[in-house]
Amino acid sequence: MQQAGEMGEIGRQARHEGEFQSGSDTEDHHKEKTVDSEKDEQFRVQPKWRKFLAHVGPGALVAIGFLDPSNMETDMQAGADFKYELLWVVLVGMIFALLIQTLAANLGVKTGKHLAELCRAEYPRFVNICLWIIAELAVISDDIPEVLGTAFAFNILLKIPVWAGVILTVFSTLLLLGVQRFGARKLEFVIAAFMFTMAACFFGELSYLRPSAKEVVKGMFVPSLQGKGAAANAIALFGAIITPYNLFLHSALVLSRKTPRSVKSIRAACRYFLIECSLAFIVAFLINVAVIVVAGTICNANNLSPVDANTCSDLTLQSTPLLLRNVLGRSSSVVYAVALLASGQGTTISCTFAGQVIMQGFLDMKMKNWVRNLITRVIAIAPSLIVSIVSGPSGAGKLIIFSSMVLSFELPFALIPLLKFCNSSKKVGPLKESIYTVVIAWILSFALIVVNTYFLVWTYVDWLARNHLHKYANVLVSIVVFALMAAYLVFVVYLTFRRDTVSTYVPVSERAQGQVEAGGAPAVAAAADADQPAPFRKDLADASM
Repeated sequence: MQQAGEMGEIGRQARHEGEFQSGSDTEDHHKEKTVDSEKDEQFRVQPKWRKFLAHVGPGALVAIGFLDPSNMETDMQAGADFKYELLWVVLVGMIFALLIQTLAANLGVKTGKHLAELCRAEYPRFVNICLWIIAELAVISDDIPEVLGTAFAFNILLKIPVWAGVILTVFSTLLLLGVQRFGARKLEFVIAAFMFTMAACFFGELSYLRPSAKEVVKGMFVPSLQGKGAAANAIALFGAIITPYNLFLHSALVLSRKTPRSVKSIRAACRYFLIECSLAFIVAFLINVAVIVVAGTICNANNLSPVDANTCSDLTLQSTPLLLRNVLGRSSSVVYAVALLASGQGTTISCTFAGQVIMQGFLDMKMKNWVRNLITRVIAIAPSLIVSIVSGPSGAGKLIIFSSMVLSFELPFALIPLLKFCNSSKKVGPLKESIYTVVIAWILSFALIVVNTYFLVWTYVDWLARNHLHKYANVLVSIVVFALMAAYLVFVVYLTFRRDTVSTYVPVSERAQGQVEAGGAPAVAAAADADQPAPFRKDLADASM
């Protein structure tokens, strides 16, 4: 009996302790909710300019993708061959890029999920695996020009071989990614600093050259495709502006902000991101224009020497500084190398984030950024290192062109799901985009896909006419290529005409009811319709991941 009494006393004591602990937990939870409510109230009463500043950052990480070394090389060759004639292509391409990237940002804001996560929810596993592989190839393909561009910059600045510069890019990028320990916002400021460094470098070159403003404006606003190869250069310029990984990245970056969840506030957040993205794109556009104008002014000068004229006929990332040095002096090549270094390092960081988002979204799998960067870098460095050792700078330049072709091939597999989801009631509910916006986006996207497909076929036919393989080898290669093209077209048609079947949109009323069922107070449930921030994606806000 005594033992039973002791056991009863122990049980009562345990229950009392449990009740005390439960009460303590409830009290702590109540305090946390009170603090959150105070923060929400502070957010609600903030002036609009402070709310806008809270949304600044993602546009810079996306816009730096339009300034990667492959874009710079395409810009320089277009300027060298046609002076300012193709500036209008860059203008049209940037407007289209702004439209598409805005749709990607809006998709993330409206759904609370990024593009890769929505693809995982919508498509069968086999299709998802294919989309994931294609997206990863896009990241690696874009990383190759960044590796080589940074290597060329180190070659100019440190006088080391290109292959040594390739190895050095691994360590320089890992060092810069150490900034991620201080948060995503700090890294966004680093990217913005890289962009303005590039702007300062090329605008400095422009101030020395003093091109004709009238000719520049005419080239920007009067479409023209005169001369041999103008169409091919225009296709290369237009195709290089949209990169597949940027669509995944932008839809995820907006989730790192505390976006309000009411319809009114979601639309306001979309406007803030549009303004922020537009400002970043204007800077990127001006830098692209500056690159074309610098190359066009130098290579179309009346007093150009025969040696420099020969360099202009095949302008590469490595031959450009020699041209600048001959025309503008030694310091100009150093300025160019600094701009190239900023381009390579900035886009490398952007690629690393995109790779993390793609892996997490398609596979629900996370990896530390430095591990992810190291894996991507090793894969990108392998071909870059081999080519730079065996073929030298000329081979490295051809590898950049090849990687750009691969990116053109991969674009539809990110673009088509984005266009379908942003106008799907199953994904965004009543927050669908304007029918005019959607129609324009589909028309321009279809045109871009046709342009890129033409570019791929034209490049292959040109290679077929120039190679020295045996005719049977050419037949075998052609069979493989056309089989791949057929599979490519079938996959594009499947993504275009497949109906969405999975509903991921949660109406405001259901979100509020879910909060009540989860134990939230009525005031908290009612906040679903108020101008207050809902819980945001800390996994995407925390850059260290």
